[in-house]
Amino acid sequence: MTTIALFASGSGSNTENIIQYFAGRPDVRFLVLCNKPEAVVLQRAARLQVPAVVFNRQDFYGSATVLGELVARSVDLIVLAGFLWLVPANLVKAYPHKIINIHPSLLPKFGGQGMYGNKVHQAVLAAGEAESGITIHYVDEQYDEGRIILQARCPVLPHDTADSLAARIHALEYAHYPLVIQQLIE
Repeated sequence: MTTIALFASGSGSNTENIIQYFAGRPDVRFLVLCNKPEAVVLQRAARLQVPAVVFNRQDFYGSATVLGELVARSVDLIVLAGFLWLVPANLVKAYPHKIINIHPSLLPKFGGQGMYGNKVHQAVLAAGEAESGITIHYVDEQYDEGRIILQARCPVLPHDTADSLAARIHALEYAHYPLVIQQLIE
């Protein structure tokens, strides 16, 4: 049995996509962890009958509460799916090369603290980039600096807006993230 912890802060579309991808795999189970009690990802987890844990900043940074949950539930892999907080050193050390993230640009460009969602797409457009894409990478103690596992690219079109570019980026995320997770657990 492989247990995957999905950390999310928002709507949870990537989280749901990953859970549905593995729906036919009784040997894979999930746990959703969220730092926002009002986040839509918690509704998705409930609908998909996946257990969820809500935690606050003190639980994450000032105690071993979150790490304790992961250990108690025998988590094998941590997947960040729209989770915006920097992962603390105690988690990185407890799960070396077992925490991955997806970023909506071709790192190292347009990464780092504060670069998420449409902020990334707006920066790509403002820079006049010809292409964008996604980067799936291991998590270390810095934002978006862990070793790259996979990058997938898409063109930036002349009349793109942040929303139109985001739609192509989301398609790349949905296609590639579950496959990388599958490769890591097999």
